[in-house]
Amino acid sequence: MRKALLVINGIVLAIGKCGGPLLMRAYFIHGGKRFWFSSWLTTGGWPIILFPIACAYMYRRRTEPTSKNKLFLMRPPLFVASAVIGILTGVDDYLYSYGVALLPVSTCSIVIASQLAFTAAFAFILVKQKFTSYSVNAVFLLTVGAGVLALRASSDRPDTESNRKYALGFIMTLAAAALYGFVLPLVELMYKKTKQEMSYALVMEIEMVNCLFATGFCTVGMLVNNDFKVIPREAREFDLGETKYYVVAIWSAIIWQFFFLGATGVIFCASSLVSGIIIAVVLPVIEILAVIFYKENFQAEKGVALALSVWGFISYFYGEMKQSKKKISTPETEMPPEPNHMESA
Repeated sequence: MRKALLVINGIVLAIGKCGGPLLMRAYFIHGGKRFWFSSWLTTGGWPIILFPIACAYMYRRRTEPTSKNKLFLMRPPLFVASAVIGILTGVDDYLYSYGVALLPVSTCSIVIASQLAFTAAFAFILVKQKFTSYSVNAVFLLTVGAGVLALRASSDRPDTESNRKYALGFIMTLAAAALYGFVLPLVELMYKKTKQEMSYALVMEIEMVNCLFATGFCTVGMLVNNDFKVIPREAREFDLGETKYYVVAIWSAIIWQFFFLGATGVIFCASSLVSGIIIAVVLPVIEILAVIFYKENFQAEKGVALALSVWGFISYFYGEMKQSKKKISTPETEMPPEPNHMESA
């Protein structure tokens, strides 16, 4: 059951990670200019999670009809921890949105790939993540894949964008990668330290609270920046039309919820490192989609990066399968023999 849930959350994470940046970039290249509004859309779809939470509650009521069943399982300490992580996520949303506004999707994805290295480092520090030769190999290959892409990153800079803005976008995106590389192991640490019994229903509540407070943080930014007053005018001036402006905004909010729910779900089923690996593996897919939808160049380096990413992904999960088989066989093959009491007597 846990493996099936891991696969489902991995797919959900991949969908969100592929669709989110493309929709965010569509907002900016067709006339959108509000960084705080774009950041708000990243987590603003959090009410969607109320539906699966309600379904989980109804299931509990039907299978375990007791008076202790509540709609929300989260206790105050876990709520506070989730809120703090949510605010950090809000900061990360703003940094990432700023980077996507100034960089092409392919270049932004290259920089975000460095998140895996940050995730691995913080996972080692915060949750004492154990590394095998296969996981080290996977991190190495995925990082090299990002490095290969970086060889031609400068060729993607738009002619109309200054070197200063391009550099600023690079720095903001790198900061976003570092911060989210810290957030993922922090979520895993919260899972480990909580005194509540973890379940997937509780994971959904955590994700909802994270996004709620991230949205609250971005809402404050929108109020200070007067975004709410400007949005109607921006919609009217949108290159694709006013209707499509709101379509892009709504779908952006929905798709990003796939990403956050998938990321927290993968951490619950496996670890923050696995979540980081899946995010890194999706990078070449985003590159290909950027070529298809935004006519960005597809050099040979991107094909090499795709091959390295797949290799790293297979390497990690092959190692995990070997470890699982070893744990299953160890009790039977390495169990010490029982003492012969007859001989000792």
